[in-house]
Amino acid sequence: MRVCVFQHIPVEHPGVFRDFLAEDGHDWQAVELDAGESIPDLADFDMLWVMGGPMDTWQEDDYPWLVNEKQAIRDAVLELEMPFLGVCLGAQLLADALGGTVAPMAASEVGVMEVSLTAAGRNDPLFDGFTPNVRCLQWHSYEVSEPPAGARVLCESTLCGVQAFAVSDTAYGIQYHVEQTPRTVPEWGEVPAYREALENTLGPGTLRAFEDEVAEYLPEFNADAERLYRNFLRLCEKFPKSTS
Repeated sequence: MRVCVFQHIPVEHPGVFRDFLAEDGHDWQAVELDAGESIPDLADFDMLWVMGGPMDTWQEDDYPWLVNEKQAIRDAVLELEMPFLGVCLGAQLLADALGGTVAPMAASEVGVMEVSLTAAGRNDPLFDGFTPNVRCLQWHSYEVSEPPAGARVLCESTLCGVQAFAVSDTAYGIQYHVEQTPRTVPEWGEVPAYREALENTLGPGTLRAFEDEVAEYLPEFNADAERLYRNFLRLCEKFPKSTS
């Protein structure tokens, strides 16, 4: 399979998913939108992944390429019927592009936390083999406050009612992070917006302690990432993209 990956900052890449893709012999191409790279012809790819970033979905004046990105997401999901996976900002862009609403949260979610599968999530093949409560890495201050019409909400948390959602059999948005590696927290801690959100939530000087906590749970996070990855690929094989 060929995977097109929209990136918005170099340090937010597919992370541990790169290892799984390499093991399976799948090719992936990063498109660094913030660096001015052009969106390729998505018909040349089998699926689209959209990663996180420090910008917000509504900042089109500051980041004009968001307009083309949202249109590409609409085309991929609605016209090409491509399998889609959006993480953090990627999930928010999916919601925004398809008519949902993204808004500031009452309180940021930053830390090792839990999300809970909804009834729909417990019956969705993407979460096959997951426990009802999933430990995960959170690092966001905005949320999908209203998912697109007809979307299925699959995960939730105390502070965020839409932690994962689906808009078709193969188009998913996940608010929490699943892709982390040993380098994720120290690299993201160098991004001013991320460092500010971290220290505003957990307190000044907490980056190293947060890094240690994530390292403690990293084997669990990576096992869940591989389970989600393999579930997603099985869905892609069952519902191949439209060739019309």
